[in-house]
Amino acid sequence: MTVLVVAAHPDDEILGCGGIIAKLTEEGHEIHAAILGEGITSRYNKRESAKMALVEEIRECSRQAADLLGITELFLYDLPDNRFDTIPLLDVIKIIEELIERLQPEVIYTHHGGDLNIDHAITQRAVLTATRPVVGCPIKKIYAFEVPSSTEWSFGQFQSAFQPNVFVDITDTLETKIKAMAVYESETRSFPHPRSFEAIRNNARRWGSMVGLKASEAFVLVRDVG
Repeated sequence: MTVLVVAAHPDDEILGCGGIIAKLTEEGHEIHAAILGEGITSRYNKRESAKMALVEEIRECSRQAADLLGITELFLYDLPDNRFDTIPLLDVIKIIEELIERLQPEVIYTHHGGDLNIDHAITQRAVLTATRPVVGCPIKKIYAFEVPSSTEWSFGQFQSAFQPNVFVDITDTLETKIKAMAVYESETRSFPHPRSFEAIRNNARRWGSMVGLKASEAFVLVRDVG
């Protein structure tokens, strides 16, 4: 099986589905990940003020995290951080269409459309547009993941709240997910922040406890073509 993960920012791929990525690579599946935004320049008043060395630093973190998870191929793009709404949606769609044409994935994991972060919402819309179920589309399943500190912080005000209906056992890969997240040192926080290691573990246990598992990642199944 060929899987494509489409994330807006560095670390979203880990927070959203790092556990299942590790699980699927261990099972021998081919996992590709695309990170659309550079992920750091929004911390400056003007994008031009950002230090490009910091952008390269976080890119290297993405590569290291991908290696830890066993990702087959990582694609890094340079869309402006937290400014996806300043570029034509079509430009984002074209990136995803080109990846689908090249990789022919059967499954896609991407953001939930109701997230607080505008880049997450635009990424999901672009994915859904790029994967319109026309004849010849290779995509059979699309899953939406949550990103702690964005999905829950919208409080369901921008779209329907995140209500997962697919739960994947990551008991054996939760610590691999934590190790991959630890690579993103600049993105982790202290508890009780949702991006703290303790909160990430607690979230996995919470979803797991809902379905009789020790640890789980949760997803919304957007589409399933049998």
